Amino acid sequence: MISLSLAEITSIVGGQQHDIPDDGLQVTGPVVTDSRQVRPGGLFVAFAGERVDGHDFAAGAVEAGAVAVLAARPVGVPAIVVDDVVAALGALARAVVERLGATVVGLTGSAGKTSTKDLIAQLLQRHGPTVWPEGNLNNEIGLPLTALRAEAGTRNLVLEMGARGVGHIRYLAGLTPPSIGVVLNVGTAHIGEFGGRERIAEAKGELVEALPSAENGGRAVLNADDPYVRAMASRTKARTVLFGEAPDADVRAENVRLTDQGRPAFTLHTPSGCSDVTMRLYGEHHVSNALAAAAVAHELGMPVDEIATALSEAGTLSRWRMEVTERADGVTVVNDAYNANPESMRAALRALVAMGAAAKAKGGRTWAVLGEMAELGEDSLAEHDAVGRLVVRLNVSKLVAVGGREAAWLDMGAKNEGSWGEESVHVSDARAAVDLLRSELRPGDVVLVKASRSVGLERVAAALLDGEGVSVAEGGAASR
Repeated sequence: MISLSLAEITSIVGGQQHDIPDDGLQVTGPVVTDSRQVRPGGLFVAFAGERVDGHDFAAGAVEAGAVAVLAARPVGVPAIVVDDVVAALGALARAVVERLGATVVGLTGSAGKTSTKDLIAQLLQRHGPTVWPEGNLNNEIGLPLTALRAEAGTRNLVLEMGARGVGHIRYLAGLTPPSIGVVLNVGTAHIGEFGGRERIAEAKGELVEALPSAENGGRAVLNADDPYVRAMASRTKARTVLFGEAPDADVRAENVRLTDQGRPAFTLHTPSGCSDVTMRLYGEHHVSNALAAAAVAHELGMPVDEIATALSEAGTLSRWRMEVTERADGVTVVNDAYNANPESMRAALRALVAMGAAAKAKGGRTWAVLGEMAELGEDSLAEHDAVGRLVVRLNVSKLVAVGGREAAWLDMGAKNEGSWGEESVHVSDARAAVDLLRSELRPGDVVLVKASRSVGLERVAAALLDGEGVSVAEGGAASR
């Protein structure tokens, strides 16, 4: 974080000092919520969670080098006490961002946020120091923590913004006001919480409403291929930049195709020229993500050839998102177990088919190890049935549905599609899935593992790789 005195922080958050011998002391280190991550000169933020109360670790944090603690009550060591720790953390982040003068890029969407954020970061860091969240720190705690990692020399700040309901993105955008806002798509993720895609669109569009006017540098980067997102142009005073495969998109892809390895290739068109891209990532769904990143980079002055080179070289920065690892025996494990919704599930299955095409020609098989897609509300069973049917239509060799009722509907959908019987199996948990796979996998097989984060199917991928001599395929990262 940029250097701030305890007196300055106290004023920013509206707190009261307790046990602080000298409020001129400077916070120069990271702001953290985990006492194990404290570094000398840092600030420890104590949250009272359901299972763990950070206040209990305040003394240890100071002993480890924290200058003070931001807390909801006195803790017997130097502390700034506030009524609402979450609000205070947000106020501190806003103050830091205002002092930085960096370009803030806000990003939201129902699917692809983390992958696109990683792509934007890899492009922008070529032109200057760039800060972006690790993983998907995209809520009222994770976003300000990311912003507070920025330093005096930070040129670009890329922030992912999630929402559990209407008003959440408006709040996040108020903490770290963006000048560029990117909306990827409006899908069915969390539709059970929102109550419909229209409400999801209402929430996602809060990002473009928060942007400054075009005259003041505001730019709304919108997916031209998603009608809900395209319609958001009417909700912003910022200049609209469209990306997609639509003919009128400002930044668009033409001649989209997949290589024999399942990697997307296309010709990138921008207002300043065109250039060819062949990505290291897997799956055609990354084309849209790449176009969003390209649109941001183009707006910030990157030449099209440099954008294309950066997209072609970009890899995976976040864990469990299409991590591709080849075992010593020739089995390929695709760990995409971080999260799942109907859109990302369909994209991952199509990527599996593309990756497995060469393997199947040599006798290998494609395996889809799938679990529940959470938070789909009343559409849940129908969506799981549809994914099971799609597995069959795509001619995936084997389906292993893992879990309870939703997994049963995946299995049922596959079997009801027509020709499938023993090709689909329903197992109770990750352990059973591992036992089945270990007994049946053979060299040349490609295994996709995917479900919502709450299911924990990354354990299946980890178990399949445990004890194996592995090599990481280009464009992926081993999970250990």
